[in-house]
Amino acid sequence: MKGQPHALDSEWRWQSIRQIAERIGIRMRPELCVHIRNNSWSPELGYPVVRELLAAGHRFTAIFCFNDIAAIGAMRAIKDAGLRCPEDISVLGFDDIASAAYHTPSLTTIRQPLRRMGEMAAQQLLKRIQNPSDAFPDTIMFEPELMQRESTIAVTPDQAVKREATGKAVRRGRRAQ
Repeated sequence: MKGQPHALDSEWRWQSIRQIAERIGIRMRPELCVHIRNNSWSPELGYPVVRELLAAGHRFTAIFCFNDIAAIGAMRAIKDAGLRCPEDISVLGFDDIASAAYHTPSLTTIRQPLRRMGEMAAQQLLKRIQNPSDAFPDTIMFEPELMQRESTIAVTPDQAVKREATGKAVRRGRRAQ
């Protein structure tokens, strides 16, 4: 799920997801790639795009959402379609908002080191104020962390094909590593 065009990191996240998927051998089917249209800070963000995917009869085993708010909306759309998360469709978010761990199921998500990012931004700003003529990096990268919770399960490739083809759940496996 790609974020809204006006979101500053939407394209960066999308390209990163595509590159990693390709590197690890996950096929991203174009008909399953959706873009958030709404401009909202509520779960309404991810609900309609996932509802439309499911209503169109598309079968998929997992969805990586632009952010946690969209992921919560996606989980609701899955439930409203009579499916279960993660048994039928695993859901992964991004950001690790404070409430992610308290949803049912709790949301598997990618945590950004927001405190470290803020500290670094403040340090860079102070350095620029003190030494405006110095060269500064264009980009500073931070390592995210997978917060493994209940909204995802691991399935074998054979189980994934069966889930996509039939739309039926597989036995609950161990959580993705």
